[in-house]
Amino acid sequence: MTRRQYQRAVITGASSGIGEAFARALPDVTDLLLTGRSTTALKALTDELARDGRHVERLVADLSEDKGRDKLIAASRSFAPDLLVNNAGLGAFGRAVDNEEITERAMVEVNVVAPTVVTRALLPDMLNRAREDGRRAGLVMVASTAAFQPLPYFATYAATKAFDYFYAQGLASELEYEPIDVLTVCPGPTRTRFFERAGGGPELSGAQASTAAEVAREALHALGRQDVVTVGASNRAYRGIAKLLPERLLRGPTRRVLRRSLKGR
Repeated sequence: MTRRQYQRAVITGASSGIGEAFARALPDVTDLLLTGRSTTALKALTDELARDGRHVERLVADLSEDKGRDKLIAASRSFAPDLLVNNAGLGAFGRAVDNEEITERAMVEVNVVAPTVVTRALLPDMLNRAREDGRRAGLVMVASTAAFQPLPYFATYAATKAFDYFYAQGLASELEYEPIDVLTVCPGPTRTRFFERAGGGPELSGAQASTAAEVAREALHALGRQDVVTVGASNRAYRGIAKLLPERLLRGPTRRVLRRSLKGR
C-alpha cells in the first residue's frame, strides 16, 4: 500500500515490466497516464485498469527522440500529475566498442536525457499544485544496482543509471523543504524481459531475481518514508560492499561474471 494517495500519475515505460507493475500497484483512486512504445501492450493495460470513475490514458511515444519527449511533456501538462514515475529504461549488453552507435546513443537519450527534460518540464507545475492544494506530490526515479559501480560489458547502461541515481538524490536534497517526496529506486536483476532485450545471458536474471510487482510494491511503500530503496536483501548487501570496497577490487570479479554471460548468450 502507498503511504500517500495520488490523484494523477504519469508512468514512463509502462508497456511492460516494472512500469506496468507500478500501474497495477497504484490504487483505483489514482488516474493514470501510461506511456511506452508498444501500442498493443498499452491498449491492453489501459483497458484492463480503467474503472468507473477512474481515468486511464495511454500515449505511445519513443523517449529516445525529442518528438517523443515533447509529446509526453505536452500530454502530461494537460493531465496535471501529482506523481511522476520515471521508469523507462534501455540497456545493451556487450563491449561499448562493439555495440551499435545508435544503441549506445539511445541508452543515453532514454535513461538520461528523457528523465531530465521530462522532470524539469513537469516539476514546477507539480510543486505549484501541491502548494495550492495543501498536498504532497511524488517523484520516483527508477535507477538500478548497476549505478553502484562501473560495469564492464554494461558500461554505458551503468553510467546512465549512476546519473539517474545521483540526479534524483540531488533533487531530493534540493527539494527537502518543498511539498514533494523524491525516491530513487534501485532494483537488481528483475524477472522481466530486460536482460533478454539487452542481450545478456540467462544467468543475469536468475532464481534470486525480484519480480516487477515486488519492485513496484516496495517502491510505493518507501515513497515518503525514505529517499532511496534498494530492492532485495542481496542487493542491499551488494550496495554496502560497493560503498566499502575500492572499485578496482570489485571490477575484476564483476568483469569475469559478465564476460561469462556474454559468452553464454
